[in-house]
Amino acid sequence: MSKFSMKNLFSGSLRSKQTTIRILSLVLFASVISFVLFEGTKTPVVLSANGEEQQIFTHADTVEDLLQENNIDITEFDKVSPSLNTEIAAGMAINWEQARIVKISVDGEQTNVWTTENVVKEILEEANIKVSEHDDISVALDETLEDDIIEIQKAFEVTLVDGLDERKVWSTSTTVANFLKQQDIKLNELDRVENDLEKVVTPEEKITIVRVEKVTDVVEEPLNFAVETKSDSSLLKGQEKVVTQGEEGIVSRTYEVTKENGKEVAKELKSEEVIKEPTTKVVSVGTKVVTANVSRNDAPETSSKEFYATATAYTPYCNGCSGTSATGINLRASSDLKVIAVDPDVIPLGTKVWVEGYGYAIAGDTGGSIKGNKIDVLVQTKSEAYKWGRKKVLVKVLD
Repeated sequence: MSKFSMKNLFSGSLRSKQTTIRILSLVLFASVISFVLFEGTKTPVVLSANGEEQQIFTHADTVEDLLQENNIDITEFDKVSPSLNTEIAAGMAINWEQARIVKISVDGEQTNVWTTENVVKEILEEANIKVSEHDDISVALDETLEDDIIEIQKAFEVTLVDGLDERKVWSTSTTVANFLKQQDIKLNELDRVENDLEKVVTPEEKITIVRVEKVTDVVEEPLNFAVETKSDSSLLKGQEKVVTQGEEGIVSRTYEVTKENGKEVAKELKSEEVIKEPTTKVVSVGTKVVTANVSRNDAPETSSKEFYATATAYTPYCNGCSGTSATGINLRASSDLKVIAVDPDVIPLGTKVWVEGYGYAIAGDTGGSIKGNKIDVLVQTKSEAYKWGRKKVLVKVLD
């Protein structure tokens, strides 16, 4: 091949490459211009998605188009501001908050709710769940929820009887033991709770606490004296004479007293000490029995005292009569007995007397109606008593 031909071939090849480069340059330039024009016509907006904010440029016509353009799936529970059909405008701020499921348990009954709220109080308000200050809530109302679950125990009123104090208080479904802890109830060693501590508290229940205490009580009490009797043959039977007056002693006793709600329920003697010994009372008891075997016709002896008395008659067989006189005389032993009932303050018992129309006798009996200058003469039959009747007689008290 000639040098000329080779030169022409090389020159043609060069021109072809240059042409290709020019074409590619034009295509690239056109693409850049198109890209710049395309990007330059996008609308700038600020998108806040779940709190994360970014500025983007878009050709979207509406808010919904913009969210779809950014691969954001919208549910009916999400919050979008402004609304989905709002047209895009330069500088617009768009906010999207994605809803989540929150489990709310009220007294064990669970409800699932969709929400975009984060604060517990606002979540409950959105779910239309009302709570009171006494309810037990797993997360504080003003806190931000992190675990997507809220547990609520509704409070109810119960009656708390603490000793003598009775009041209404609020409680939730918990055991009696936990309830007492919630109420800051302190129990002493002896205190008693009437309810089962493991039982679950129910509405309108009464929780009763009995406050128990043991105290030591030292008291001085009288110590009874003993009574000693001695026979005295100089006194008529039935008569008594105090030889030595008795006097109570003093004993100090220590008791352990158990009180429930301030009221004494038990008292146990622990020890005692005699502070003063008692003085024994000594009494002489008469054993002398008098007899009265005198004749009605005996003449009166010299008297130390004489007076007129109203005289009636009685028999040893009357209703309620024992047949034995106040001085121990067997009034039924003999029909010859001569005994009169007297007032011992006027005629001492055992004294020998003479009674007008009756004769010598012994003042050996008493009677409930025999007072002052009045006597009752002993006869053996009712007919004799009726015959005697009631009369004024002269009575002589013999030496």
